[in-house]
Amino acid sequence: MKIGKYQVYLINSGFFALDGGAMFGIIPKPLWEKTNPSDSSNRIKLATRNLLLVNGKRKIRIDTGMGDKWHEKSKSIYDIQQSSFSIKSELKKFNLTEYDITDVLLSHLHFDHTGGSTKLEKGKLVPSFPNAKYYVQKKNYQWAVNPSERDRGSYIKDNFVPLMEAGVLNFVDGEISFDDEIQFAVIYGHTFSQQLVKLYDSSNTYLYCCDLFPTTGHIPIPYVMGYDLQPLVTVDEKKKILNQAVEENWKLIFEHDPETAFGTVMKTERGFRIKEKFAEF
Repeated sequence: MKIGKYQVYLINSGFFALDGGAMFGIIPKPLWEKTNPSDSSNRIKLATRNLLLVNGKRKIRIDTGMGDKWHEKSKSIYDIQQSSFSIKSELKKFNLTEYDITDVLLSHLHFDHTGGSTKLEKGKLVPSFPNAKYYVQKKNYQWAVNPSERDRGSYIKDNFVPLMEAGVLNFVDGEISFDDEIQFAVIYGHTFSQQLVKLYDSSNTYLYCCDLFPTTGHIPIPYVMGYDLQPLVTVDEKKKILNQAVEENWKLIFEHDPETAFGTVMKTERGFRIKEKFAEF
């Protein structure tokens, strides 16, 4: 897919699973399992779908997935499946290595979005992309280093503090344009200062939805994750963005949907629904 000066590719960083009830909050299982069937442990399969933007010397990675620093117990709890989706193997498909990445845009610092940002090398945690500058909202970093007891488990400091120590983590403050085709939309319901990434040119607008709409099953307004710190804020943010997406025919990219990469939405008498969905660009 081409957006302005960038060629845009999907990166599969592997799969994991979370409790379906937690992923859909107050919504009863007979409703959410229609779109997201669960396993015997009530977990639903989730992707870690990231983006790669390429333009000449600039090669931008958006989010980095779960990473490979997990103990066997955690791998079992989260059903982490990454053996076939390493950073090296996925970049190799585009004739690139981790040394070629120039920028990493992080939506927020939860472990499934920035786990691949660091790696163990000779017993030391170092940036996974040695030549890249990393970007995250300043307020999200401030929350991540001092989270609440409720969401402390989602912020694993080994994934981002080494970036700060290496001097490669850059702070973004608010809804700025990263360049002519990339803009950040900051939201607060899921966690504080999550930045969605909007890619646009004169013909198309794509919104990388991160954890506002983790899957297509989360399009209906009440379908809000139990993980969200401010669910009523999420409801308002969903209404605002979905209305704009319908009016301006945005394509929504789903970071965690195991089957659908992106799609469009429509507004019906029963609320917002997925209109078209696609597995690949």
